[in-house]
Amino acid sequence: MLSDLVFSAIMELLIAAFVGLPLSFAAAAIPVARLSAPTNRHEFMSRGVVVLGLFASFAGVWLMGLGAWLASEDSRYGTLESLGALLITLIGAGVLAAGLGPLPSWLLETLGPVAERLPSPIRLAVRDLTQRRARAVVAITLAMLATGAGLALTIIAVGQTAQSRAAYLPQGRPGSLLVQSNHAFMGLFSATDAATIRAAMERELPGVPIAQTESVQDSSWFFDAEAENVETPEGDVYWHRVIGDEKLLRYLTGDQSTPYDENTVVVVTSAGVKVDSVNLFYELHKDDETIQTKTVRAVAARTSDPHMETIFVPSKVVRDLGYRLQTSELIVDPTLHRVTPEEQRRLDDRLDAAIAQTYVERGFQASTGWLPFAAAAFLAALGCALSSGFGVAANGRQARVMQRAGHGSVAAFRWFCASRAGLSALCGTVLGAVAGCPAGMLLLWPLTMPTTWEAPVRVPFETPWTAIVAIVAGLPVLAAALGAILAREHPHGPTRAASRPDSGPAPSSALG
Repeated sequence: MLSDLVFSAIMELLIAAFVGLPLSFAAAAIPVARLSAPTNRHEFMSRGVVVLGLFASFAGVWLMGLGAWLASEDSRYGTLESLGALLITLIGAGVLAAGLGPLPSWLLETLGPVAERLPSPIRLAVRDLTQRRARAVVAITLAMLATGAGLALTIIAVGQTAQSRAAYLPQGRPGSLLVQSNHAFMGLFSATDAATIRAAMERELPGVPIAQTESVQDSSWFFDAEAENVETPEGDVYWHRVIGDEKLLRYLTGDQSTPYDENTVVVVTSAGVKVDSVNLFYELHKDDETIQTKTVRAVAARTSDPHMETIFVPSKVVRDLGYRLQTSELIVDPTLHRVTPEEQRRLDDRLDAAIAQTYVERGFQASTGWLPFAAAAFLAALGCALSSGFGVAANGRQARVMQRAGHGSVAAFRWFCASRAGLSALCGTVLGAVAGCPAGMLLLWPLTMPTTWEAPVRVPFETPWTAIVAIVAGLPVLAAALGAILAREHPHGPTRAASRPDSGPAPSSALG
């Protein structure tokens, strides 16, 4: 009991470190951004703060590079090594985001002189954001963090999908239905279970032929086959050899006209080779470890699927050597019948889940579980950019200027709101791309570290540049459109009506 509590405490600390440290560093960008914004719009921010932030960002990139370098080898790593490299890279990503905190305020300050030559809606939008810089930089920083998280997640998901696709090993021919045993060790069906499962399949799929693979009943009783000058490729479904009947042979080749002889071994290959014999390696008794060799007649048969290359041994040949066989897999050949999802569901309802499981080989299926999280991050970035326009504008002067510039039209006011939202989103997405792209590309290395002997070598990571450009360019456009649609004029109280009654009515609207 005490050991379980200690283990649980250690796991909680590890989870807190992996989640808390990077998030705390990244969240530091918000107070840094707020503190970097001058309280007076006529003041300039300290350039030392910008330099210090850039220095911290470079330090974060260096940490991420260190974590990626530690995970760059394709040799097998231990669990602690992989967790350490991942933690270093995550902390580097958080430091990079925190270091970018002063940049929103600096961007607004830099855009001020540039905007003076632009159309009045954009010029006034920049002035409005600059005058309310303390609020605007928080909105831009939040948009930056959300965009960076979404882009990093997108890059990681696309890279891991490419790695998973390269590592994917099919379990059968495309479209084939496989019914496999749920036995934890042997993976074999008893004679009773095999008969029950076959009967259920025949009821759900009447008239459809059912092939089967068989295995030696006692796994400690050695049996193998080998053909000279024929190599089975890595990633094949049945490794060196497979035992079964004629239906299985035709399933392997994908050709129902493949000849079958119960005393002839067949080398199933996609290469044009000639085979006359195959060596069988076996034991006379399960307690006798002396390996016997027998040469039997063999032929070659071509297959169009390289994953099905193997040595097919008829069941009679193995039984003649003294072995007892049991069914290990039941198969519906896709050449004869393609099982629909509805048929698979009905068969699952008939079978006992504790004994058997069904699987239809449909090829590699990319995971889409990351899409809702990425979409939520981008929507959050959009909402943060729009929040810079909520509330009453900085002062009534801009409202009057906007009315004169647009002759009091609502369209001019909407252009102003669109410009303000679009500029906020543009600053946030550009900074988010600066943080999210290197974070995603470098986090891929520790996230794909091989920790098992079967882990394949990494493939080149695919960076979705088209999607990144579309997001960075599309979010500001969408924010501008929503800013125009949601634009509302807020009443602005009179400021000088009491002291100057002859000055005319106060402006009736202000920018929102």
